[in-house]
Amino acid sequence: MKNCEAIATIVHRGMKNMTEQTMILNIGASVLVALIAYLLGSISFAVIVSKIYAHDDVRKYGSKNAGMTNILRTYGKLPAFFTLLGDFGKGVLAVVLGRALFSALGLTFLDAGYLAGFFALLGHLYPVFFGFRGGKGVLTSLGIILIVNPLVFFILLVIFLPVLFITRIVSLVSVTGALLYPFVTLIVNLCLRKPLLYDFLFAALFSAIVIFKHRSNIQRLLNGTERRIGDKKPSTAQPEPKNQEELQ
Repeated sequence: MKNCEAIATIVHRGMKNMTEQTMILNIGASVLVALIAYLLGSISFAVIVSKIYAHDDVRKYGSKNAGMTNILRTYGKLPAFFTLLGDFGKGVLAVVLGRALFSALGLTFLDAGYLAGFFALLGHLYPVFFGFRGGKGVLTSLGIILIVNPLVFFILLVIFLPVLFITRIVSLVSVTGALLYPFVTLIVNLCLRKPLLYDFLFAALFSAIVIFKHRSNIQRLLNGTERRIGDKKPSTAQPEPKNQEELQ
């Protein structure tokens, strides 16, 4: 009888130790994924491209925003293309790396894509490398969505492109996509009979962040004063007053 009690005590202690070790591993891995994703997000390609291309900071000009549209208007198509690749790509990379790390450690308590995606977006908005003055997160969000929910990404793309070509107003596309993102996610998950909670909450959080960052654009859209793609780009000779904050 005493032997049985001793064995039970040893097993109980072993399980307790395993639980504690698992908790430490889960927390440590989560912190590491969040840190890596935030640092990736903090690589502001708009600022980097403007410094390489023009030896200047795009945040001095136009909308004062570290985003692709301000790069396009200030420096042209090629710098804007590289900004698009960088901002979109870092969202993709953050989610892929986060999931790969969790997979390598055998962790399944959470989809690391959500965690990595959120902190990559946070890094883009408030980059530690560039004085916490970043963009508005649209392109980075799209890169994240592509990996987290590919079908939703392509549906949003089908919505984005016609609106962009018709209106040529980037902020309208951004706000429209942000508003629709949670509802498209909900419909897709219902149709595919997938769990709703995490995907919908993730989409709602991203939607709220993007809309909040575009609040001044929304006001100009209501006033009919928002600029369109193709409008005369600002001169880089003198920094302009803040105008439009656009697509990241």
